[in-house]
Amino acid sequence: MPSPRFEASRILGERLRRRRIELQISQVDVANLSQVDLANYGRVERGIGNPTLMTILQLAVTLEIEPSALLDGLADLELLPEPEHLFSSSDFVREELSRDRRHEKD
Repeated sequence: MPSPRFEASRILGERLRRRRIELQISQVDVANLSQVDLANYGRVERGIGNPTLMTILQLAVTLEIEPSALLDGLADLELLPEPEHLFSSSDFVREELSRDRRHEKD
């Protein structure tokens, strides 16, 4: 079985699974009620899928849970894959200001 793509995916899948089990419904039921492909839902729940915003919203409605409860805390760089060249907006602005200052000196 493939491993989760990254920790945030695993956590999201775990939250979906926990809620589905609380409601005592099957993956088939969730997929059908959400109009999400069963295989896709299974991948998301196992943490190996990468759901779209629309899929997350459809699943949240079906599972009667706020999307924020599914996504809370997942915007942490440590939960994402190792970035190749990931910059925050602050990094970008800082670099632009640094370039501007270097050009002013020239």
